[in-house]
Amino acid sequence: MDIKNNPSPITYRDSGVDIDAGNALIDAIKPHAKRTARKGRTADLGGFGGLFDLKNTGFNDPILVAATDGVGTKLEIAHNSGIHRGLGIDLVAMCANDLLAQGAMPLFFLDYFATGKLQIEVATEVVAGIADGCVEAGCTLIGGETAEMPGIYQAGQYDLAGFCVGAVERDQILTPDMVKQGDVAIALPSSGIHANGFSLIRNLIRREGLDYNSPSPFDRTMSLAMSILAPTRIYRDAVEAALLSGGVTGFSHITGGGLIENPPRCYSEDLCLRLSVKHRPLLPVFQWVKFSGNMTDAEFARTFNCGIGGIVFVKEDKADSVLRTIQETGEDAWLAGQIEKRTNDAVILEGMENSWR
Repeated sequence: MDIKNNPSPITYRDSGVDIDAGNALIDAIKPHAKRTARKGRTADLGGFGGLFDLKNTGFNDPILVAATDGVGTKLEIAHNSGIHRGLGIDLVAMCANDLLAQGAMPLFFLDYFATGKLQIEVATEVVAGIADGCVEAGCTLIGGETAEMPGIYQAGQYDLAGFCVGAVERDQILTPDMVKQGDVAIALPSSGIHANGFSLIRNLIRREGLDYNSPSPFDRTMSLAMSILAPTRIYRDAVEAALLSGGVTGFSHITGGGLIENPPRCYSEDLCLRLSVKHRPLLPVFQWVKFSGNMTDAEFARTFNCGIGGIVFVKEDKADSVLRTIQETGEDAWLAGQIEKRTNDAVILEGMENSWR
């Protein structure tokens, strides 16, 4: 083989991948992973796989439940604003809240971080947010993957995916057949947009000619980016308390599809939810989105959580006691609707004229 035309040795770093930076990141994030320790965790980061001892968690006859998700185009706002930590919380929340919908408690979490060029400070900030979310969700960060992929992602950009596994006792799984006519819907408040609908948000920002680092049009005390990047709420404490109190028949995590498409995933096709939105005024961010975007009620409700991040379904005779139990966890929850026999739509929204105008 003639090597005269290739006098310089080629290296992985010259090709855009810095192994030393990856090792430095592992060292930087280990303290954050340790913050998430819980029963079942058996090893630190760095192995080929994450280990978890299910037997050590106290379950008797557990069924494992797994969920995976990302944070969508909310990433683009983080890239443009330099605000990264909240995305880690979003990543955990999107997965952990989905597990709650089947009655499962989150146990462990893994993340996937892909970037064009690894920036240790940025990646550490994201993983610190993931650890924040894991602490709130009661699960442990047992591993993950960092992929430096030059040519696939631009420098300064990254993508995220999360993977969460939880468990529920076999006889306590929440299934759609459990929700019955007459059951009451208890609403749990969202912190804002959470992590769905950001393609529309970004389109609105472009149309309005706004800058992410300028004062927010609905909260002049902070930048636009900061005002729309509020992390997704994690409902572990509220849902666990409700389940322990008895009478819970379902839980809906309000994500993509909003108030129209998510609740029906929790009950059978012969039922509908009559849901009132009059009990809480729209959050300022949603007022801005709806009115600046001139959105119809139907489009708004199908795109966003509209201020309701989760809905707990509970037997009617238990509604007041479960509500009090949830409120004792610190949630500003409220009675928001009831399950009825379906005659047409799967969700009937009421009260828009009072709070969405």
